[in-house]
Amino acid sequence: MTSFTPVDPASAQGPAANLLAEVQKALGLTPNMTKVMANSPVLLQGYLGLSGALAGGVLPAGVRERLAIATAEYNGCEYCLSAHTFIGGNIAKVDAQELEAARDAKASDPHTAALLALSDAIARGRGHVDDAVLRAARDAGATDAEIGEVVGHLALNVLTNYFNVLAKVDNDWPVITPRTQSA
Repeated sequence: MTSFTPVDPASAQGPAANLLAEVQKALGLTPNMTKVMANSPVLLQGYLGLSGALAGGVLPAGVRERLAIATAEYNGCEYCLSAHTFIGGNIAKVDAQELEAARDAKASDPHTAALLALSDAIARGRGHVDDAVLRAARDAGATDAEIGEVVGHLALNVLTNYFNVLAKVDNDWPVITPRTQSA
């Protein structure tokens, strides 16, 4: 059970109401995470702003979803692992084997694999990355724009992972349990 009270879109007021209406219009649904984030409209606005900006970047949706899956698995966030596995398979059309591999920050495509490995190294090293990892990403064709966006996605995913874990947001996606929780 969530440790924060979700904001009901039907009775929300002011900025929270406007933001939740924006989410509903964009997605056709209002996920529980956004209802809980709406307790702080500034937080929800920041999440939506960064998410929207990064969606317009150079990384394709399938790569973005795999980055989110790898980070959610690492951080043990069931909500985000579940959401991004669903979105990755049903909207971004990523193969189920690739979604599973992303949990280990791996991919069959060398370019995507290098981006996942870089994101994983950044997360584990808290920003400190061995030169060989960065060189491997560049050798696989990663551009400065892609590397910058990997950091942006990592920040976005850590934000949502930590928020969902702390707030114990009720999972409204088909459940995928992080391996750290299923052991």
